[in-house]
Amino acid sequence: MEKKGLLYEGKAKKLYLTEDENLVISEFKDDLTAFNGEKKSSEEGKGALNNKISTELFKLLEQNGIPTHFVKMLDDNHMLHKKVDVILIEVIVRNIATGSLTRNLGIEDGTVLPFTLVEFDYKNDELGDPKLNDQHALILGLVDFQDELDKLRRMARQVNDILKPYFAEKGLNLVDFKLEFGKDKDGNIILVDEISPDNCRFWDMKSGEKMDKDRFRQGLGGLTVAYEQVLNRILGK
Repeated sequence: MEKKGLLYEGKAKKLYLTEDENLVISEFKDDLTAFNGEKKSSEEGKGALNNKISTELFKLLEQNGIPTHFVKMLDDNHMLHKKVDVILIEVIVRNIATGSLTRNLGIEDGTVLPFTLVEFDYKNDELGDPKLNDQHALILGLVDFQDELDKLRRMARQVNDILKPYFAEKGLNLVDFKLEFGKDKDGNIILVDEISPDNCRFWDMKSGEKMDKDRFRQGLGGLTVAYEQVLNRILGK
């Protein structure tokens, strides 16, 4: 299947129409951004690694009953998936305190949380993706019913229940991650976007080494090397 007109360009991907009105193609970019676009760069090969990692994880989740938009990987940088109406809520799942949770609430970095925390952010770059509560989401019309917010939380916890032990077997702590959801042509809520070191934090269980985009945020270097190690662990290499 070939790319047709450009539908949308975001910070990490370009989205193209296809000859099938229900399918689109994502092109994974090498671009890097952080701090709401204030820090920018590019790493050759990053997009291909994220495409390959996301492909493997979407397959894993589908096998375990999580509906996703994934159809197939077309080549190193392109993924074919279902066209959806994106729900403008970023669902943040946290197992260990770090990043904004540590900065905003003073919880010591690296603290294992007593339970998995699920938060909502408003997917709005102009506003800096602010925190949302349920009433905000309903007032803004981001979903139609409270039940849909409950479903987002339930699906996010199910994803965590699958991925956390999966990565533990690979020697990685799944510290936190961001999920996005959308509605397919039949109105079903499904998992969309990508699952990669761009939107997940992975810490090596022995060394504590960061294997995710914090290497870019914190100027640690070695980003694509870390992403490749994550992919190799997924593939069992």
